Amino acid sequence: MRFARLGPRGAERPALVHDGTTYDLSGITPDIDGAFLSDDGPRRAAAALAAGLLPRLDTTGLRTGAPIARPGAVICVGLNYAAHAAESGVAPPDAPVMFLKTPSTVVGPDDDVVIPRGSVATDWEVELGVVIGRHASYLDSPGQALAHVAGFVLANDLSERTFQLQDSGGQWSKGKCAPGFNPTGPWLVTPDELDHRALRLRSWVNGEPRQDSTTADMIFGVEHLVHHLSQYLALEPGDLVLTGTPEGVALSGRFPYLAPGDVVELEIDGLGRQRQEVRAWSPPEGGRTVGAAATAGRAR
Repeated sequence: MRFARLGPRGAERPALVHDGTTYDLSGITPDIDGAFLSDDGPRRAAAALAAGLLPRLDTTGLRTGAPIARPGAVICVGLNYAAHAAESGVAPPDAPVMFLKTPSTVVGPDDDVVIPRGSVATDWEVELGVVIGRHASYLDSPGQALAHVAGFVLANDLSERTFQLQDSGGQWSKGKCAPGFNPTGPWLVTPDELDHRALRLRSWVNGEPRQDSTTADMIFGVEHLVHHLSQYLALEPGDLVLTGTPEGVALSGRFPYLAPGDVVELEIDGLGRQRQEVRAWSPPEGGRTVGAAATAGRAR
């Protein structure tokens, strides 16, 4: 199944996408969130679809939001593709490298990217995201991991490399947490719909190819990551785990960093496509960044 959230920022409507038709899930759940995922929500939605109980949703003019409501945590894994580690100038890690993004980074797949104030090194990173469906803590083996996974998403782990590497104080999150730095979606796809071990990931900037790889090249696979992370923190329903990016980012020195007016596109087989326009930071109006406020009302 494919789940989506459609509508203005902060007022998205839960939906199910099946055979090219979008159905309204508002009668089943108020949102696609941890409560829905952990309380047999996907099964109930499938049963309602099979029974013909879901009304169709007219998507004309509706913005596509992130397919999961604001998660409690965004847990990220770095340097999880050997070629990307090499272009970053480091050896592949012996164990998963973990860092965090804030929940405010999670936005819709086509929302604008606002370059942070003072940024000179904003970078793109196409990634497979894993959405947790059941509480996972101290799992006994990687074989238990998928039972705790609700599905998969396409994500852009945007990064400001100067903040991440020079201003970091030894941690990466300063360069990862600008508002909107994690466009997610368009869909949450349940595990039965695809083989997460062999998905092609690609990215483009202004139509020019940047990244092209497959999840088969990950150093640590999804099952390993979920099991490993559960030894150090409790993964809760609705949490988002980003599994790392392949080579082809600006940090490599082969491409320029993002600038206002650029267009970033990303795609993962079976998980859909994203398109983001890059905008300059502007002083806040009413407590919100101008670029982000404009994005919130834009229909795509």
